[in-house]
Amino acid sequence: MDDIFVARVMSTSLHTVTPDTLVEDAGETMLENEIGSVVVVDDDNQLEGILTTTDFVNIVAESHPKAETTVSRYMTTDVITASAQDSIVDAADVMVEHSFHHLPVVDEDEGVIGMITTSDLAAYLSRVSTPSPERE
Repeated sequence: MDDIFVARVMSTSLHTVTPDTLVEDAGETMLENEIGSVVVVDDDNQLEGILTTTDFVNIVAESHPKAETTVSRYMTTDVITASAQDSIVDAADVMVEHSFHHLPVVDEDEGVIGMITTSDLAAYLSRVSTPSPERE
């Protein structure tokens, strides 16, 4: 599996927000699209941060946000990323090491180009694994 690259299994239909997006709007986007994170980008599609369901748990538990709170207040900014040419084993190792479920995929020129998630990795493994022998 070292020769299987992130580009092969990452999701490319991203839902992005800007740092000025209201937390309520980001949460609505996540619920409507049944996703666990939104990528925060600037006007040039460059990564600014990530906002995940875990961040929303922290928002509710710690801050009790007021109306019109922006994403920039709660997003993670020291985002660890992958490139499309990374092996999925390396991406999985990073995700396990940091207990991540979402790993943005970035390109130096294009900015954010995808997202690899634990669900993407599980789906890939499910497709490539050989079926267990039938019991008689």
